[in-house]
Amino acid sequence: MKKVLIWIIALILGITIVGMGWGSSYLLDYALAPDPNRTDTDSCFQQQFSLYPETREWVDSLRAVNALRDTFLVMTSGERHHAYFVSNGSQKTALVVHGWRDSAAKFLWLARIYEKELGYNVVIPDLHASGLSEGEYIRMGWLDRLDLMEWMQAFMTDTMTVHGVSMGAATTMMFSGETMPSAIRSLHFVEDCGYTSVWDEFAMQLKGEFGLPEFPLLYASSLLCKLRFGWSFGEASALEQVKKCHYPMLFIHGSDDSFVPTEMVFRLFEAKPDAKALWVAADAGHARSYLQHKAEYVSRLKEFLQAHRYASGSFIGEKSE
Repeated sequence: MKKVLIWIIALILGITIVGMGWGSSYLLDYALAPDPNRTDTDSCFQQQFSLYPETREWVDSLRAVNALRDTFLVMTSGERHHAYFVSNGSQKTALVVHGWRDSAAKFLWLARIYEKELGYNVVIPDLHASGLSEGEYIRMGWLDRLDLMEWMQAFMTDTMTVHGVSMGAATTMMFSGETMPSAIRSLHFVEDCGYTSVWDEFAMQLKGEFGLPEFPLLYASSLLCKLRFGWSFGEASALEQVKKCHYPMLFIHGSDDSFVPTEMVFRLFEAKPDAKALWVAADAGHARSYLQHKAEYVSRLKEFLQAHRYASGSFIGEKSE
């Protein structure tokens, strides 16, 4: 009887381990698999023109003078990554960072703001495994922060702003904690509806989508991610990175965001040590702050860039909340 009980327990443990392994692999593939239609840039352009009609005229004007350029950069990993580049000869350049399963072409609306209304050159990279960039799995911003450094160094100017939305916002915040090139005279960061950490976001989605607790599946999936891709959900923390950032940062979040809960922005804002501003867009859902408040979005951005300047190692302007 004792031997039978041992065999039953062993069988149950075996089934549990196998099931957990399958579940964690499924979760990882579900969360990190890229958009299967990611190279269909034509549909992305049409989506932009439908949602943001003001973008069509701007893109047409750029194409007329061959100013919307495809550019490719070979990363230190050896992968070939793509970006759109718009240059108007300015000494100001914006890096625009797209969201989860998105691509550079879906963020032309944001590029237009920087080029047309703020006078910036604009670089819009396709992150790893997105758009026309190489890669097999999405990296949720953590390793992408290192790719942003390569784009920054390749297109460096005196004044730079890094502006990301959703996963792109998390990428921006993760990047902000790194040591920046000393040649940049003025540097700003703007995050729009980014998550505190990959762990927090996946835990929320696991509960909301599947009704499951963090343990054991999220722990197993994070370990599997570490073994397969070299990073874990816990270390991929925007919250910890913003604690190290002393450049000005604007936090934007929709008040009705349920995909990346609005409460996350308050923790992020509190963690940022200085030179910061916060705007919670009324009644806006996830990544909809500009779509629902176009004029205010642009005015808030202009106000932030003018009020918070970082020059020669010191801040000009006070913290606003």
